[in-house]
Amino acid sequence: MIMANTPMSRSESLPLMERIDPYAEWRDAEGVPVTGGYYVEDMAAVPMAPWPRKGGRGGILNLDPVGRKDVHVVELAPAAKSEPEHHLYQELVYVISGRGATSVWNSEQHKQTFEWAAGSLFAIPLNAWYQHFNGSGTEPALYIAVTSLPLAIRQYHNLDFIFNNPFVFADRFPTEEGAFNGQGTLYQDRVWDTSFIPDARSMKLYEWRERGAGGSQVRLNIGDDGVGCHISRFQSGTYKKAHRHGPGAHLLILEGQGYSLLWQEGKERVKVDWKPGTLVVVPWEGCFHQHCNTGQSPARYLAITGVLGGGRRFTIPRPRTSDVSLEKGGNQLEYENEDPAIHELFEAELARNGATCQMKALVPWCTGEVGPTTEGEWGDD
Repeated sequence: MIMANTPMSRSESLPLMERIDPYAEWRDAEGVPVTGGYYVEDMAAVPMAPWPRKGGRGGILNLDPVGRKDVHVVELAPAAKSEPEHHLYQELVYVISGRGATSVWNSEQHKQTFEWAAGSLFAIPLNAWYQHFNGSGTEPALYIAVTSLPLAIRQYHNLDFIFNNPFVFADRFPTEEGAFNGQGTLYQDRVWDTSFIPDARSMKLYEWRERGAGGSQVRLNIGDDGVGCHISRFQSGTYKKAHRHGPGAHLLILEGQGYSLLWQEGKERVKVDWKPGTLVVVPWEGCFHQHCNTGQSPARYLAITGVLGGGRRFTIPRPRTSDVSLEKGGNQLEYENEDPAIHELFEAELARNGATCQMKALVPWCTGEVGPTTEGEWGDD
């Protein structure tokens, strides 16, 4: 035993303890390409290789700076099917392209099969068996899965426990007929509770005045595990108010063209251009981020904020501050308090794309036209 008063020269002669990352070991053993950073321009162009575990080609994205989530990008060949699997981590699936079906089950008596297509969004019930099927005989199907696997492996350090655990979470598996038919329940504060969304690109959204620019949103609670995310939409020639929170939120662009600004207070802003299929991750603690639509049509994105449980059943209540002004103790930067250079850049990008700024009623120094106002007259989508 080395005591606290051991001379430095003696302790330095001892070997260093090897630090092992069990998730990195698993990831590297899978033998598929790994992509890092905090921005992927096109999810359809992610490097992939044969992935036996998934029954197709795939790749892994490590974009979460705190290491709680990863993204599995998987392509199923025409008429192919994935390998049946179950695991002790959460998984949220979004279909990039193609069509097909998925079966989920805890037992043959409680088996659910549902069809999906491009834009579909659903969560795999915790530790339930599942299998994906490509419904086209001529076209591949591409999906992404945001998972909590890094956290699970680093916590338990045992792959057999995670991938071969026989425990059945019967309370989290939907046994009612048609549980994945796209129906759900709307709650206050724009919360839609469901197990399956047929097309996130056309889902009805609800006015969100607090974020500004005539935008709309729906907050999603998906499955009995309470996987949390939301969908937001805003019009051409507008941008949303900047806000800040912890790192790791994954933003997938569903429609539109524009860019996001990312910065920490007092530091230089980073501009990230996006289009449908782009994935942007909030990279820093307390990172302000602001989304700007410079295209000719509305922009819509899916923000995956957590796959670690939560939702109406499991979250400890806490006040929501993301759309409350900094002056009132929240985390939102109001238009009148932002750096005028933000708006100058926006108008320059609009001019380059042949679009018109619609922020005259919201930003005092805007030189464009009157679009949405603080009354939010554009309403629900």
